[in-house]
Amino acid sequence: MTKTRAVLCALVLVCCGRPAAAEEFDSKGVKIHYVVEGKGEPVVLIHGLTSSAAMNWELPGTLRLLSSKYQVIAFDCRGHGQSGKPTAEDQYGVEMVEDVTRLLDHLKIERAHIVGYSMGGMIAMKFVVLHPERVKSGVLGGMGWLKSGSVLEKFWEKLPGREEGHPPAACVHGLSQLGVTEEELRAVKAPMSMIVGDRDPCRKLYVEPLQKVRSDWPLATVEGAGHLTCVAKEAFRDAVKDALDGRAGK
Repeated sequence: MTKTRAVLCALVLVCCGRPAAAEEFDSKGVKIHYVVEGKGEPVVLIHGLTSSAAMNWELPGTLRLLSSKYQVIAFDCRGHGQSGKPTAEDQYGVEMVEDVTRLLDHLKIERAHIVGYSMGGMIAMKFVVLHPERVKSGVLGGMGWLKSGSVLEKFWEKLPGREEGHPPAACVHGLSQLGVTEEELRAVKAPMSMIVGDRDPCRKLYVEPLQKVRSDWPLATVEGAGHLTCVAKEAFRDAVKDALDGRAGK
């Protein structure tokens, strides 16, 4: 365990109390680390690029807040956290989406609310498109419409930790596979919501184009929040819970 990760784990204990019991399963040959906490309708939380379930959801208190009413499942995406880190490019992209399917199958869950932030929002959107029968509702945080055919490789140059391969370059290269077409976007029937910081550049890049196509999807704006700080805001946690509460039991 690196010094940074050890400090983060300590912060989780201090700020959030005892962390949820961690487990893992085999997702087509890749170890996926996950936690489950609470009872109720299942909610899957998908973190952002270079982050983890602990950093994105446990440390800010989102997992604890939601677990008072829901069965919350948070996992480390492949290439991140305590999950396996394959280096081949065919191990990312849509395989990251199918990890959600396999996790639901592993837990014997038929349908769930799907919540994703940033990269997790890309994964969540693609999951909604590919597996609508498994979705109760969806929440996209810090993300909107990644258009089919988008090229994101240059983003790798700006990532902290890229010299050490965290996450593997293959993961970033595979993100373009998560794009969806306008036809697929218009065909989504599951109730969806968006949450974005008012200072987040993704608002103009991805959220506003999505609003033009799906004006029926409500948007909550977190004041004073950029892309990296939004998930730490109480207003973000409350917005996620409000979106879920509005769809629970339906």
